[in-house]
Order: sequence, then structure tokens, then C-alpha cells
Amino acid sequence: MSSSSSSHEDERRVEEFSNLVQQFNQIVQDIGDPEEQPRRRRRSARKKAFIRRDREAGAVRLRRALFLRIVNAVASDPYFQQRTDALGRPGFTPLQKCTVVVRMLANGGAADQYDEYLRIAESTTLECLRRFSRAIIQLFGAEYLRRPTSADCQRLLAMHEAKHGFPGMLGEP
Repeated sequence: MSSSSSSHEDERRVEEFSNLVQQFNQIVQDIGDPEEQPRRRRRSARKKAFIRRDREAGAVRLRRALFLRIVNAVASDPYFQQRTDALGRPGFTPLQKCTVVVRMLANGGAADQYDEYLRIAESTTLECLRRFSRAIIQLFGAEYLRRPTSADCQRLLAMHEAKHGFPGMLGEP
């Protein structure tokens, strides 16, 4: 009796499995092959309004000139000049070295995250950061990295109050 109930149980499981396979096949047929289906673009319920953004002026407003001024100034340091290695292959350009430093400072990213994008190793990125920082302090420190004068403080306070409408910058009450 146990063998007949066991075979009956096996038949029931086979039938359930067969039903599941049929359901699966039906779902696959209903979905179809994604390669055969035409791609549809999603459209929002509302039409988007066209806004003239003057992209060219936006590109001009980028601080490209300032960045290139910094790159050219820093390139006076021999480390930032492009050299060739022992096999005669060209090394990194000053633009590549400065770009990795500025991206790292702007995004707060780790040194190794730029390897894939800029093809610069972590150790090189860190060395670029050290050298770049020293060069900026040496080249621009006297003009831009000085303590503010009382006239500078007054100008900053006036700008802050004009923009925000209340005092409170630079620790003043």
C-alpha cells in the first residue's frame, strides 16, 4: 500500500511540475522576445515646453579660462610638465594632472576612483594633489590666500547682508 501511495504522490508532483512548466511557457510567450519587440519611447502625459537655454553662452561662462590659467601657471613646476618614460611613452599632460586634482577637490572623491576615468593611479593622483597644493600656495598665496583686511571684511559683510538681508557672517552678532 505504501508503494501505491508513493507512486500516486510522485504522479501528483510530476503533474504539478508539468503545470508550472506550462504556466512558465505561457508567460514567456505572452512577454515575447525583447529583441523582436520594437522599442517604445516613454512619453509623459503632458508635452514638455521648449526652453531656449542658450547653451553656447553657458559654455562660455564655464571657468575654462581660469582653469587653463591655473594649469599653465602650475605647469611651470617640472612635475606637471609632460615627460616620457624609459620606454619613450608620453606621460600625463599638465591638463590631466590638474583635472584629476580639481575633480578630487570638487567632488570629495577618493584618489583611486579616477583611475578608470582618467587612467591615473591612486599614488599618482595623491602626488598630483600634494604638488598642486604646494604650487597653488606658492604661485597664488600672496594674492588670494592672505588674511582678509578690514576693508575686505566690510565688503564681505555688506555683500552678505545685501544678499541675505541679515547680519551674522564672520562671527559678528
